[in-house]
Amino acid sequence: MIRHIVLFKFLEEADGRGREENLRLTAEKLRALQGVVPTLLRSEIHIGAEGAAASNADLVLISDFADLESLNEYIHHPAHVAVGTFMRPLRESRTCIDYCID
Repeated sequence: MIRHIVLFKFLEEADGRGREENLRLTAEKLRALQGVVPTLLRSEIHIGAEGAAASNADLVLISDFADLESLNEYIHHPAHVAVGTFMRPLRESRTCIDYCID
């Protein structure tokens, strides 16, 4: 099994909205992928705690896939591509790790 963890740092303002609103909208869109992308076995989306260090990431996505091929199918699925297109102008940075779990 593959665990896919992505950390995002958002801009203070983007696309006419503040960071908090963009975080909420992004979290909703990521949660909506569950049950839509067949290879996505499980996902969690969390927004960072208010008052945490400013250097911390703002949002984390944790998802599980059967294998790397399944992860690749998720990455290229039209619903996931649409969320990525929505997010791209809102974020300052993205960091990812994919690793095997038992």
